[in-house]
Amino acid sequence: MGAIVAIVGRPNVGKSTFFNRLIQRREAIVDAVSGVTRDRHYGKSDWNGKEFSLIDTGGYVLGSDDIFEQEIDKQVELAIEESDAIIFMVDVETGITGMDEDVANLLRRAKKPVFLAVNKVDNAKRAEDAVEFYALGLGDYYTLSSINGSGTGELLDDLVEVLPESEEVEDELPRFAVVGRPNAGKSSFINALIGEERYIVTDIAGTTRDSIDTKYNRFGFEFNLVDTAGIRRKAKVKEDLEFYSVMRSVRAIEHCDVCLLLLDATRGFDGQVENIFWLAQRNNKGIVILVNKWDLVEKDTHAVKLYTQKIKQAIEPFTDVPILFMSVHTKQRIFKAIETAVEVYKNRSKRIPTRKLNDVLLPIIEHTPPPAYKGKYVKIKYITQLPTPYPQFAFFCNLPQYVREPYKRFLENKLRENFDYTGVPITVFMRKK
Repeated sequence: MGAIVAIVGRPNVGKSTFFNRLIQRREAIVDAVSGVTRDRHYGKSDWNGKEFSLIDTGGYVLGSDDIFEQEIDKQVELAIEESDAIIFMVDVETGITGMDEDVANLLRRAKKPVFLAVNKVDNAKRAEDAVEFYALGLGDYYTLSSINGSGTGELLDDLVEVLPESEEVEDELPRFAVVGRPNAGKSSFINALIGEERYIVTDIAGTTRDSIDTKYNRFGFEFNLVDTAGIRRKAKVKEDLEFYSVMRSVRAIEHCDVCLLLLDATRGFDGQVENIFWLAQRNNKGIVILVNKWDLVEKDTHAVKLYTQKIKQAIEPFTDVPILFMSVHTKQRIFKAIETAVEVYKNRSKRIPTRKLNDVLLPIIEHTPPPAYKGKYVKIKYITQLPTPYPQFAFFCNLPQYVREPYKRFLENKLRENFDYTGVPITVFMRKK
């Protein structure tokens, strides 16, 4: 399980630019609208061979000073609690502000490594101005520029030194994580499955505070169920609250085999749920989408079809995901959810013999070869599945650099059509023959 690093600080200090640089994606992170960019809060990065998860705590909508102070306190407190190290970013142009001091007060009390990053330092004069940040009482600082990347190497060198080593926990039993936004019915779902009130269930979002394992052994199935926490308390503000459930779900998602993504049918597949879906997809986990509280929705004969279409539009292009409509309260289809999760787990660990792969796919490729690029013709000669815990396939060809993304998606779709990989992300690599 990888380490978690949180980037904290007030708005407009360059956290988003720094975040994008580390995850190596050229995407502006949109602040104002909840869930527009799925990389908004979470990304994977590595430095000197060490992988870590990166959390961006930015993107507040400033309603009033009081609400803002409450929100920044809650976010930074949660970042301190959940992360292994913290990057505190400040802006050399504006110097120390009252909000910087508030964040610094919280960080000084933390028992976590804190790295003070002074951003927008792109000349010698600004490097001199950065001296004032000693006044925050956080020790030495790092001067850097998020836009051009100068200074980030020194920061990352020291950062990865303090991160814990990845733990490879060997557990023969499959791990199914129940994830989703707060108050969607995660704890009630597990209670209904195991037949006892194992978890406290209330109408208050954030009743569950930690990720808790439960061994499930019934009806021929045996696995570990992980209940994940939601937000701490219900916020009576209009600000975007994606961050909280994402922070709570990161570790559980990284250390599971299948994610049971539970959503509230009355709320819909909103930005927060979509964000968690992409966390699971990027971590190559099996995914089952469970639409809970279906008994509370006014519906007609087309309701399931229309609801399914909306979800599939939101998760394109990875639409080969099982979607079940259920009710924990009436126990409708809760055991079907477990059956489906077990099937997805089997799909994820499936191995296709190399000969069978080539016998099935090479004729398809011959009939529909990769389109010519710059006058060059790509010839795929051989296919094999890589020895990884989840499905990854290598296609050996003469000019791998000329195979475009649409054709890779075509190959992925043909793999799904011929070998059942429902609910499992597939990675296609082009290799030089």
